[in-house]
Amino acid sequence: MEAVSKTDAKKEKTSIKTKVQRLGSKLSGMVMPNIGAFIAWGLITALFMDSGWLPNAQLAKMITPMVTYLLPLLIAFTGGSMVDEHRGGVVGAIATMGVIVGTNIPMFIGAMIMGPLGGWCIKKFDAWAQPRTKQGFEMLVNNFSAGILGMLLAIIGFFGIGPVVSGLSAALAVGVDWIIKRNLIPLANVFIEPAKILFLNNAINQGILTPLGIQASAEAGKSILFLLEPDPGPGLGVLLAFMFFGKGSAKSSASGAAIIHFFGGIHEIYFPYVLMKPALFLSVIAGGVSGTFMFNLLGAGLKASPSPGSIISILLMTPKGLGNYIAVLSGVAVATAVSFLVSMVILKRDKSEDTDLASSQAKLANMKGSAKGTSDASAASTEDARAILSTANEVNHIIFACDAGMGSSAMGASILRDKVKKAGLDLSVTNTAINSLKDEPGLLVVTQDELASRALQKTPSAVHVAVENFLNSPKYDEIVTGLKTKEVSGTVDSAPKADDDTKKETAESSNLQDIDVSKIKVIDFIHHDQNVGSATMGRSLFKDNMKKSGVTNIKVQHLSVGEVDDESEVLVIASRDTAKRIKLSFKNVQVLVVDNLMDAPEYDKLIAELK
Repeated sequence: MEAVSKTDAKKEKTSIKTKVQRLGSKLSGMVMPNIGAFIAWGLITALFMDSGWLPNAQLAKMITPMVTYLLPLLIAFTGGSMVDEHRGGVVGAIATMGVIVGTNIPMFIGAMIMGPLGGWCIKKFDAWAQPRTKQGFEMLVNNFSAGILGMLLAIIGFFGIGPVVSGLSAALAVGVDWIIKRNLIPLANVFIEPAKILFLNNAINQGILTPLGIQASAEAGKSILFLLEPDPGPGLGVLLAFMFFGKGSAKSSASGAAIIHFFGGIHEIYFPYVLMKPALFLSVIAGGVSGTFMFNLLGAGLKASPSPGSIISILLMTPKGLGNYIAVLSGVAVATAVSFLVSMVILKRDKSEDTDLASSQAKLANMKGSAKGTSDASAASTEDARAILSTANEVNHIIFACDAGMGSSAMGASILRDKVKKAGLDLSVTNTAINSLKDEPGLLVVTQDELASRALQKTPSAVHVAVENFLNSPKYDEIVTGLKTKEVSGTVDSAPKADDDTKKETAESSNLQDIDVSKIKVIDFIHHDQNVGSATMGRSLFKDNMKKSGVTNIKVQHLSVGEVDDESEVLVIASRDTAKRIKLSFKNVQVLVVDNLMDAPEYDKLIAELK
């Protein structure tokens, strides 16, 4: 019994950690797509305010409206659209106006609350109202429901949420100010640096430090909070140490990684190096604490959050004045030097055999998956890319998708674009944020393992390939080989065979003898944008027939592809095309393929066996 209780306790702790990480990921997901607007506000402030590089009273009039209205509303719209696409974004933005008008501070935290809340409310209302709406009244109900619900949430935000968030923001600001005045701010890096390598960097920076930093910057003209997480010094020190004292592939690749990290601002490139030698966590912590101590000592600060965390972005966000540049560069230099010295001692004293950088990157991918709140089972990482491409009739556009749509995905797209060009293939290769993906024919989506299920949910009819690392994946060559092979063989000759294989696969999958009915506890009817109605009706009719047959212990629901739990207790019922995506993405669920979700001959036999 004791062992069981310890296991349960461990699961509970893991669950809490996962929930916290998911929350942080969602907070950063509301800010990251709008970083361009934050940079625009920072540049306008740095250039045109009274103490700026080009003081201009007329253009400076944009500063306050942007930070008061534009930035919070963008965050709210993004948060709402994450829950219920464009409709959720509109209601979330309307709701956020209440907290903006009801307070006198930039309402970023309020936007992060009201945006998703508005999206959630309209999504729940639509789920209730749409089946009850008479034909011909859909547009009337949709428009008025969004307007009325948005108005009610705005009123609630004005009188209820706004004052609470305003008080909370004021308390946090006072706490941060107290820490800074007592020179304790460097201790924050004891937590920030390890959290970055656990992929909580966006959650910390965009979810916490950026909103507080903007409030401080609006009052004082700059804030040290913008420098705590983006400081490239700790990572640069580790990479420089590997250049001089590393071994094998880590030593040879460190110089290129240092350039990408320092000037490109892609910090995640140094994370595998730290994971190779866990003692190097001490290096980045020491570098971060030392750098922040120097920032605090010299009064360094930025106008706005730099993104990506490149030295170029940092200098662009530095306020006018030689003293400010010296303070910022001194902090980065000290962080680099301290991190380098500690890393040098660790690497020189380490007598163990060289750790394979590739295995460290694989470990990093698993850690990142945990930070995103996903499981390895949800990704199609074990599938050979050529086998995946064999299911595609045609690919004419390749998109790399990540959380923000920049950084590592842009580099991955550049790498594959070069390979595609050398192979003589006429294909477009671009990158985007995962929330901006659109389902379209001929699309191949490349994502990291931990984001595969989200990409599949956004583009269920696309071909999906998941990789561990955008910067170095053997699947790129497999993709090029697979596409070139299909081009040579021709789609006309291969199409009949693919169709025959699909029919054979469908027939086999529809055979209930291949399904272990005794394990089934949940039945999922799977939909995508084209068959939401049939999936909903099919689920309703199937559930009614189960109830009439006395089967009441099975949960029946309709979901999108990305919402499926990859467990053997789950039976997925899907159309032929959707079932192929399910099989490529999940390895544990049982799949029943049907031609008609509303009326399939397999249903009666399945219910009989469930009894």
